Amino acid sequence: MTRPVIPDPSAQTADAGGGVRSVKSAERTIAVLEYLSSIEKPCSLREVATTLGLPRASGYALLTTLVNTGWVETDGLGRYRIGIRALRAGASYVERDDVVQRAQPVMNELNDTLGETVHLARLDGAEVVYLATNISRHSLAVVSRPGRRLPSWATGLGKAILAGRPWEEVDELLPETLEPRTVNTITDRAALRAELQEIRHRGHSVDEQESTLGLRCFAVALTFGPVPNEALSCSIPIVRLDPDREEVIVAALLQARARIVR
Repeated sequence: MTRPVIPDPSAQTADAGGGVRSVKSAERTIAVLEYLSSIEKPCSLREVATTLGLPRASGYALLTTLVNTGWVETDGLGRYRIGIRALRAGASYVERDDVVQRAQPVMNELNDTLGETVHLARLDGAEVVYLATNISRHSLAVVSRPGRRLPSWATGLGKAILAGRPWEEVDELLPETLEPRTVNTITDRAALRAELQEIRHRGHSVDEQESTLGLRCFAVALTFGPVPNEALSCSIPIVRLDPDREEVIVAALLQARARIVR
């Protein structure tokens, strides 16, 4: 999990474009919201302050303000979690996103045709963020809800996007250590580079239980500019897969991509 870091004010310089310096209080607010949105359970003031390097009094005042405005919630036991206004803001972002609007009708049809989970995600730093999901009609399914973040190198979606970029750019983008999510995650840079080259040649990526054991994911990049920022995928438990089924899924993804990016 990538945790937000508050920049050192002493290291800040005026923006070259407009001479505007960053606002420390705004940076702290963003860092708190990003941290709370990245954790799975409510956390204490002490945890927030320690993780983000905030003075305890400042952290308490900031959290209280965010609670009063609905951006953060408290469970009554002194623990904090992301609030409902953050959900509203995130939903608004997705509803108004051009790529989501273009992709959603095609995703609906793809989901109806294949009966499997379909995802749309965007690269953000070294992670992919899920923007939209159509859930499988089968009871056995693994779903990544919109807003979830996963390391790009460990997902079919992320690898499809990275494969459309020069390796030098990818190498700079990724963290020094590629942390694994499963025993199958590619954590060696040379192996990842070879994998991305193969994806470019093949035209689609495959997540071979690299993000979730028991799940295989096929993905294609969606390119609207010089390099791709989004990708479309179909995730299937390996117990429902065979070579013929894989061919059908990949063909359907390629057809879906052609309709979305035309």
